[in-house]
Parts: sequence; C-alpha cells; structure tokens
Amino acid sequence: MLNFLPTHDQTCEGVSRRHFLQIGSIGGLGLTLPTLLAGKKLQAGAPAPSQDVNCIMIWTRGGTSHHDTFDPKPNAPASVRGEFGVIDTAVPGVQFTDIVPNMAKNLDRFAVLRGWNPRNGSHGMADQYVLSGHKFNAAIHYPTYGSVISHQKGFLSALPPYVQLGTQVDNRFGGGMSGILGLEHSAFTIDADPNSKSFTVRDISFPKGISRERVSRRQQMLAKVDELQRSVDLQPVKYNALDEHYKAALNMITADETKKAFEIEKEDTKLRDRYGRHRFGQSCLLARRLIESGVRFVTVTDGGWDTHQNNFKSLKSSRIPPVDQALPELLADLEERGLLDTTLVCWFTDFGRTPNINSATGRDHWASAGFAIMAGAGVPGGAVLGATDDEGGQVVQNEYYSDDLGATIYRKLGLPADLTVHAPDGRPVRLNAGRIIEEWC
Repeated sequence: MLNFLPTHDQTCEGVSRRHFLQIGSIGGLGLTLPTLLAGKKLQAGAPAPSQDVNCIMIWTRGGTSHHDTFDPKPNAPASVRGEFGVIDTAVPGVQFTDIVPNMAKNLDRFAVLRGWNPRNGSHGMADQYVLSGHKFNAAIHYPTYGSVISHQKGFLSALPPYVQLGTQVDNRFGGGMSGILGLEHSAFTIDADPNSKSFTVRDISFPKGISRERVSRRQQMLAKVDELQRSVDLQPVKYNALDEHYKAALNMITADETKKAFEIEKEDTKLRDRYGRHRFGQSCLLARRLIESGVRFVTVTDGGWDTHQNNFKSLKSSRIPPVDQALPELLADLEERGLLDTTLVCWFTDFGRTPNINSATGRDHWASAGFAIMAGAGVPGGAVLGATDDEGGQVVQNEYYSDDLGATIYRKLGLPADLTVHAPDGRPVRLNAGRIIEEWC
C-alpha cells in the first residue's frame, strides 16, 4: 500500500516526526523502503571491490535428498538405494538419478560438491548456518550473504542490492537476515508469484487508480506541508536526512529501470516456456532480469523439501521437475547473454537425508552428508568434488563445511578473506571464517 499523506506522532521526548511516503513492509519486518535505502549514503564511501560479480542463490528449504539426486548409491541395498534408477551425465563416469535428466545433460555448466558435511540436522539452524557460513550464535547475529553484499558493495542501480523471491527461509534463528549489519541491509522480499498473470510487486507498483501524475501532485502538496512544519521543527538535520531516504525510495518506485526489471510478461514466450510455467521457473527468470537491472544478490526460495513421508513420490512428481527444468535453463540463458562469468549461481539446502528409508517411505534429517552446487564466476563446469561412503552417510573424500561454502562465495564475489565488520556496539566481527574450496577457485 502506498501512503503519501503525512501523519504525525510523538517520541518520548515529545519531538514531532512524520511518517509520510509509507511504502508497505518488507519481508515481514516492518521495514519501509526509506529504511532500506538509508544505507545508500553509508555505502557511498566503501572501497570498490576487486571484482564485480553478482550472485543468484537457490535455496530449497527443508533438506533436499542427496541420495535421490546427485549422489546415488545404485549398488546399495534397496533400503538405502531407494526407488530411482541412475543415468549417465555429461561427464563420463559420473551418474545422477534418473529424475534429474536435464541437470545430468548440463553437468558441464556446473560443479557438484558431494563432500559437503552440514554438521547440523535442525531446521532454522540450517537457514542461519548455510546462508551465512556461521552457526547460530545468540550473542552475535551473523548476517546472510545477500546482506553482506548490500553492506559491502551497495547500490548499483535504483533497485535494492539484495532481493529475495519467495518467503521460504526460516528466520527463527536469524536465517536469511541482516543481523548486526542493520535492517537497511535486509532483503527486499517479493512474495508475489511471477508466474501469475496478475503479477505485481508490492511496494514498487502503484495501486489501482494512482498514476505517476497523481504521485507528482502529492509530492507538491507534501513540499508545502513540509515547508510549514520545518518552521517549527526541533530537528531540521534529521528532517534533511529523512528527505534523502524518501527521495531515494521515490526514485526506486518511479525509475524506468525498476519498472522494466519486473515486466516479465515482455520476455519471449518461448524462453518463458523453457524456464517452465511454474513459480520456480519464472522466479529464476525474474532473478536473471534483476541481475541484469543492477541487483547484486538474488535469493530464489522454494519450500516443501522436508520429505519425512512419501519422499520418492514428492521428489518425482512435484519438487524436482521445476528445478530440473529451470536451473539448467538459467545457466544456459546467463551464458548466452555473457553473464555467467560475472554471476555466481548456487544451489544450497538445509542438510542431507538419511541413508535408510523410514517406514513412511521417507528420509529423515541427516547432519553428516549432503550436496551443494555452484556454477558461473569461474567455477569449473563438470567438476564433481568429494565422495561419501557406500551408503551416502559419511564424507570420505574432500570434506567441506558450510563455513567453507561461505568462504568460497566471498572469494568469488571479490570480498577479502579477512572480511571484518563492526557490530552495533563497536565490536569487530570477522565474517569470513572458512576454507576456500580451492578446486573451484
């Protein structure tokens, strides 16, 4: 909802303040666009990164089974092997399960880590650990990668540097959140379905009946009200600061590049079909459009992967097909547009699933093994790194942790190995604590 009419309230000290240009809440945090954009000035003096690489993060919430996708165990007992067969991939000697045929054919465009040890089997904790590279710490709320990029690199265009598509991130332990970096570096979260014919983006789309001309008239009216209020205002400096952020917010919702970024309906219909006419596919396509328009970090979220029951039916019929269709197309599309070298694409999930199938034909949480996928930004296509034992329960070769995934992301995005920021109380906090996966760098 757009509200350009000024309102007033009082602080405990009785100082008047206004809340005009309220542009809805972002990500359920009560964060307004002016608050999000308040970091723009702070970021202006930050040093330029050595590389200008962006990132698209795919987050499948719940824990995607490694056995039933990219680390099959065809020679294991049926109680471990499961219901799926195996197929060859684009890399000789490497096999995936037969429910990911497109990923198998396109392995030469991405790398798979079979040696990922999640060291965690708890939802919520996973969203924090995997999406920040740091385990949950009640004393220090470590920020997610997108927030770090927002803090370190700032705005590239009128669009926010960090956007999240969908709400499938568990925030209970700080997962996917900005933590010590402040709310201005939180994700601009879009919950609307880009596959819908009525797709619009709350907070940057004018409501029905509100035109740009009408907004202009309201701006003029606000200017006159502000002029009167400033004559008695006790804190003119803070008013000036607010003005800057509100102007930035208004610039975002009126900028042509913002409108164009979200006009997914103008994409070629054949390309949209190749991505898949489903929410996940069109979210991946929208992520590419956002990267092209100046967003630095886009997280595409997808839920429903906690397959304690009916693991095989769920994966085969609903969860895997959209990803198997859209992710290879995203990589091909980025490559064709010359963007893959400057866009890191990751597919992460909570943890792995148990080697043994339970009585409900499901797999439970598994904290010792799983998979991670990276592509673009110099990641070697076709690389399959690490191995698990005969039942897929323990890593036996090239073991890496979530901290190491984080260190590798920071390396690819041009951030220093000793990246340190300051908490609100002034404490220096090191964000990059893992080992870089040198085989991918």
